[in-house]
Amino acid sequence: MELWYTEEHTPSTRFSIKVKKQLFSEKSPFQQIDVFDSEEFGRFFTLDGLMMLTEKDEFIYHDMIVHVPMATNPNIKRVLVIGGGDGGTVRELTRYKTVEKIDMVDIDELVVKTCMKLLPFTACELDDPRVTLHFEDGLKFVRTVEEKYDLIIVDSTDPFGPGEGLFTKEFYGNCFKALGDDGILVNQHENPYYESYSAAMKRAHQRIEDFFPICRVYQAHIPTYPSGHWLFGFASKKYDPVKDLDAAAWNALGIETKYYNTDLHAGCFMLPTYVKKALALKD
Repeated sequence: MELWYTEEHTPSTRFSIKVKKQLFSEKSPFQQIDVFDSEEFGRFFTLDGLMMLTEKDEFIYHDMIVHVPMATNPNIKRVLVIGGGDGGTVRELTRYKTVEKIDMVDIDELVVKTCMKLLPFTACELDDPRVTLHFEDGLKFVRTVEEKYDLIIVDSTDPFGPGEGLFTKEFYGNCFKALGDDGILVNQHENPYYESYSAAMKRAHQRIEDFFPICRVYQAHIPTYPSGHWLFGFASKKYDPVKDLDAAAWNALGIETKYYNTDLHAGCFMLPTYVKKALALKD
């Protein structure tokens, strides 16, 4: 008998992967957690039936959510990661010797424990001495932050369930206050192609614009995410991600990546016309 994982991207569109074996299935107090093994994509991880990452293409997402802000400001030392329980974002951050402190806040401890056991390719650096894990609500965490971070990365699930509060105006306002004078906020920004995702993308962008003087959007191709076309939001109090990129300085670090490079850094901010119109971006 064949076993298939199928995800509904819209009421009339589905995406399927043939599964070799289901490795884990448990419901935490917050969500359903499943890990599968497949021939094409290796191990993959879902929450409430929605794809979070696959072994084959996770590097694209994690490269782009981390290296774009890190190349924009090479002096980032203090980082807050909201979500990111699979550990991939932290893994990429720990590659920078200049980063001194990483706080990771994830509401679901079972997600982190599961990924550490079954997805070591992403969770391999969660025990780095610079990393502190906080198992609590990210929305509540940023309300009381006294630390001034240089970078906040919102590596969240989609805007419902446990991740819903991470797309609110209150949350973005608290992130603004938790950042230093030259702080950067990066968030996963959904996809622009399917209507329901696009609506969430537009809401998030408008709310971030209410607080940050510099707001840009960039893109990547992630095959196993809905439509394959995924966006990230970049917001800053000071840095423009294209004008302030010092490509020579980043390349001198010698960090080997599989997707990100400094040519792509500039190009990923060049968006298709339909996305620019949806976000009401000016040329």
